[in-house]
Amino acid sequence: MSENQDRRTFLAGSAALAAVATLSPGGVFAAGNDTIKVGLVGCGGRGSGAIRDNLSADNRVKLVALGDVFKDRATRCLNGLKKDNHFKDKIDENVAIFDGLDAYHKVIEACDLVILATPPGFRPIHLEAAVKANKHIFTEKPVAVDGPGIRKVLSLVDESKKKNIAIVAGTQRRHQKGYIDTIKKIHDGGIGDIITGRCYWNGGGIWFNNREPNVSDAVYQIKNWYHFLWVCGDHIVEQHVHNLDVINWALQAVPIRAYGMGGRQGGGRHRPNGDPKVVGHIFDHFAVEYEYPNGVRVFSYCRHTPGTWDSVSEALHGSKGFSQVNQYTINNKPVAEDTNISPYRQEHIDLYQSIRASAPLNELKTVAESTMTAILGRMATYTGKPITWKQALESKEDTFPKELTLNSSLPEPVLPVPGKTKFI
Repeated sequence: MSENQDRRTFLAGSAALAAVATLSPGGVFAAGNDTIKVGLVGCGGRGSGAIRDNLSADNRVKLVALGDVFKDRATRCLNGLKKDNHFKDKIDENVAIFDGLDAYHKVIEACDLVILATPPGFRPIHLEAAVKANKHIFTEKPVAVDGPGIRKVLSLVDESKKKNIAIVAGTQRRHQKGYIDTIKKIHDGGIGDIITGRCYWNGGGIWFNNREPNVSDAVYQIKNWYHFLWVCGDHIVEQHVHNLDVINWALQAVPIRAYGMGGRQGGGRHRPNGDPKVVGHIFDHFAVEYEYPNGVRVFSYCRHTPGTWDSVSEALHGSKGFSQVNQYTINNKPVAEDTNISPYRQEHIDLYQSIRASAPLNELKTVAESTMTAILGRMATYTGKPITWKQALESKEDTFPKELTLNSSLPEPVLPVPGKTKFI
């Protein structure tokens, strides 16, 4: 299969790709000009990778704008692209760099398709702006960190569909042939009725940035975003969302409720007695039991502690067998295989082909639901109480700082204590 061939059944075929001249909602592109102008919001590690995958996925694209809270990150990202001959013809000669907390507005205004790759606490705000501006979107996962954020994202689903906006999310397993074919066999009855499942994102320690002299709380926490709830959502939301997304996809459902336990074991920068204002206030391990419809129970485990058993995987048990989904097996026999195209690139190929075929993919609801699944597990763990999907979705806990500026002093982070932390 060549990189320009589509492996998904939603497209009408290659003839449709050549026939489309007006590519964007509202006729944004001039007739006869099918070059898509791309903008990047968030130029850290994930954004720098996403823009390379994006520009590699289609031959008729131009990078026109980059934005980041910190100008040096945007400049470093652009300079890296300019040094790579693969991208020299895909960077607009007048490419713009914007910085500051409002950089996203300027990037969105400049482009036809925006890549949203900032820390996830900002995602609901940026998604809302992009949908209101009628722009196609590639959004990294997760898409929020709390109930109010998820409600905002879900409110955009119908609007984006009515506007024919394409939205693909960074849940790349949904664009990975091995996963797609394995899940299809499960949906077709390959293991019978699903009874139970388990999923893991268990790994070692994570990166940590020391505080630089004379920087505000806001700047420090954004630069060290993984360790603070309002920007990260905790690692169950930031990373384990991938595995939970596979479970929701396989079950074609979201959980009814969750029961969880977890905490901070310590190790490396995650010192158990460390000052949360310095080392952050996320947990380093979670164990969550999710209850799905029809009595299905799924056991979810994720951690960031060094020197222990690692696994990033998903498995399902059914009335007729067992699937190790991430290995593409049913009853220990291979049932699928991948192509030689990275799923991180394939998701962008699928996005562009759906736009050019006037059949825009829209994954906003599924990624919002998978994000909410992770948030639900975090809430159950932090409080030590069973929490229902309805309770979590209607939660009033808005973690985003009010009137945020880069000079903001932020409240002392409160370390969650299961059994004492209250559900809000």
